[in-house]
Amino acid sequence: MSTGLPGHPGEPWSRGVRRREDGSVEVAGVDVHDLVAEHGTPVYVLDEADFRARARGYRTAFETAFRAVGSDVDVYYAGKALLTVAVARWAREEGLRVDTASGGELAVALRAGVPGAEIGLHGNNKSDAEIGRALDEGVGRIIVDSLVEVERVARLAGERGVVAPVMVRVTTGVHAGGHEYISTAHEDQKFGLSIAAPRGTEGGPAGDSPAMAALLDVVVRPELHLLGIHSHIGSQILDPSGFEVAARAVLELRAELAARTGVLVDEVDIGGGYGIAYLPGEVALDPERVAKDVAAAVDAAAAELGTPLPRFSIEPGRAIVGPAGLTLYTVGTVKPVTLDDGRVRTYVSVDGGMSDNIRPALYEAQYHAEVVGRASDAEPVLARVVGKHCESGDIVVHEVRLPGDVRAGDLLAVPATGAYGRSMASNYNMLTRPPVVAVRDGASRVLVRRETVEDLLALDEG
Repeated sequence: MSTGLPGHPGEPWSRGVRRREDGSVEVAGVDVHDLVAEHGTPVYVLDEADFRARARGYRTAFETAFRAVGSDVDVYYAGKALLTVAVARWAREEGLRVDTASGGELAVALRAGVPGAEIGLHGNNKSDAEIGRALDEGVGRIIVDSLVEVERVARLAGERGVVAPVMVRVTTGVHAGGHEYISTAHEDQKFGLSIAAPRGTEGGPAGDSPAMAALLDVVVRPELHLLGIHSHIGSQILDPSGFEVAARAVLELRAELAARTGVLVDEVDIGGGYGIAYLPGEVALDPERVAKDVAAAVDAAAAELGTPLPRFSIEPGRAIVGPAGLTLYTVGTVKPVTLDDGRVRTYVSVDGGMSDNIRPALYEAQYHAEVVGRASDAEPVLARVVGKHCESGDIVVHEVRLPGDVRAGDLLAVPATGAYGRSMASNYNMLTRPPVVAVRDGASRVLVRRETVEDLLALDEG
């Protein structure tokens, strides 16, 4: 995109992004100047057609690959990446189910008209109220995360006279993805039950892993129906081999449970975490490739174990909504700073920051940025895009080349922010959270309105 040539710039930008000869940029036919004139900055911009195309792409790729080995797949959109009423509707209209991780996300999915049977509820510390709402709404699966939760779900289901459909989340020991905090299958973390470690504080018969202890506990409880086994190995994964190894481990656990109890569970979920491109030159994980590789691996594993293939499910979130979004900012202060090695870094401050994208500060996540409101022939300079918060770590883009004439009033776009920008946003320094604006076919519409200072004061009972 920095070439200034017209046409689609490629990853990490959404497919609806175009740069014109004059240097201005449009998204799905809407010029960024018009977006800013109507909605202000900062603003999250979501390319609806791109979202829908990626949702269809994952569903089609996995359905085709698994059908070829004699199995079926359900694709759950991982709402934690970004969930609004409209986004949940888009996902369902493209044939996806919706995965939620809290009572609030569950409420949004239900408000969008997603049937309870097409919703999953995750969480390592669900409240009784959240579990109860899921049971009352007929949620299709509750993913239990501990032995304590097995008992709690059974109790709440018994009080209602219903049978709760549950999956047991296990950790396979496969460590995949980016930052340590988003790699979720190693043993030293809060999610799931280990399939390998000896029993510890989780309880269960001597010699059983926590995962097996939980599965055995679910099987004997009449208030629970064991749908299957769930695994999630991390986030921002760019090598599909981790999915293959984890899926094989889960199929082995499934076969062991069947040998001990006669119960061969019907479903296995291999989670999400499919990586995307954040920087120019990076290549996202190809859904067709990972679907074919995982389907072949589980087919071989099931044949070796002598068990029929279960139904599978996956949970892409970032891979669908991440590339579909970008954030627009207005540049304010521009400050050149001389570094210890003699280089000059230009600090480009924008009217948002860590309150609308915490990932660079939290995970040292890398993003790209470009001036999108005009063309420039100025020599690029080393720049760091920063926010307006009272934190030295308030960084939006750690390092990027921007035109040397970047100045106050310029429009700056950061691509691949559709996932986790709005969903992890805060009101730090009492900034109001930006709106989420969808663009399609030359028109824009607000999905989530901009917060106002009045909104913040309305919560203050002082």
